[in-house]
Amino acid sequence: MSDLPLLFVDHPFPDLYRDLVDGRAIVCGSGTDDGLDRAVAVIAGATRPWNTAAFAQAPNLRVISRVGVGYDNVEVADAAAAGVTVCNTPTAPMVSTAEHTMALLFAVTKHLPHQIERARQGLRGEPVGRSLELDGRTLGLVGIGRIASRVALAAQALGMRVIAHDPGVDTSPVPDVELVDLDHLLAGSDIVSLHAPALPTTTGMINADTLAAMRPGSYLVNCARGVLVDHAALLDAIDRGHLAGAGLDVTDPEPLPAGHPLLARSNVVVTPHIASASVAGRRRLYEHSIENALAVIDGRPASIVAPPAT
Repeated sequence: MSDLPLLFVDHPFPDLYRDLVDGRAIVCGSGTDDGLDRAVAVIAGATRPWNTAAFAQAPNLRVISRVGVGYDNVEVADAAAAGVTVCNTPTAPMVSTAEHTMALLFAVTKHLPHQIERARQGLRGEPVGRSLELDGRTLGLVGIGRIASRVALAAQALGMRVIAHDPGVDTSPVPDVELVDLDHLLAGSDIVSLHAPALPTTTGMINADTLAAMRPGSYLVNCARGVLVDHAALLDAIDRGHLAGAGLDVTDPEPLPAGHPLLARSNVVVTPHIASASVAGRRRLYEHSIENALAVIDGRPASIVAPPAT
């Protein structure tokens, strides 16, 4: 019998990343429950629930390590009671997600879907320009953590003014980014980009009232969590012309059902929660998640969001 630790992967484990565990651990599960009763660690995706019932099936479990930042599908209190440490990978998706945020920002403010369709129709030029010149415009960041900080630097390089709202921050980590209240941010931004976690206090924070408070003709970008936005209210704001467009990598529900009206709007760009899924970003997510699991097993420092109960 091998002395290597048994890692249960609760979703299909890509063969591309097998080298990350070779000689260090043995992988089981990979979309089945095989080995869960013997595993000492779980490499967790974003959908399978991990709660008291799940932990009861894994009596040897010591750590559950998310392949990502959010851990909404892990009941932290249940994990603590079961003696299981919870980890995540806060820096792994940072670069790719910030870049994707900028990609959506460009796509919607330059009206790329509309222009791509015109090109397909054999049209050339346009009598009235639609795209927004970003130089001198204001970007409002709801949250100013790792990803938003990189977005801020990229926007500043374009000549944009950047403001931010984050109740958990007293001083901006990025020079020349002014911290403001949410009302000021909504009213003063040409583009609002969401970078807040999914919490009871943030769920539905972008709703009919907050959308109405946004500057007429402004844009919304969301690469954070779909539940932050009331999508019916967003659709109404877009259809009334109050918002000029939106770029969404996350939605609620996810994915949006076929035929959802947001998918049919030429001034809305929806991507299927792939902001972190660059070649380098996806590998880094697994690398950090596996390293966290092995570090906890070995008693080394790891990115721990919730320790077990003592």
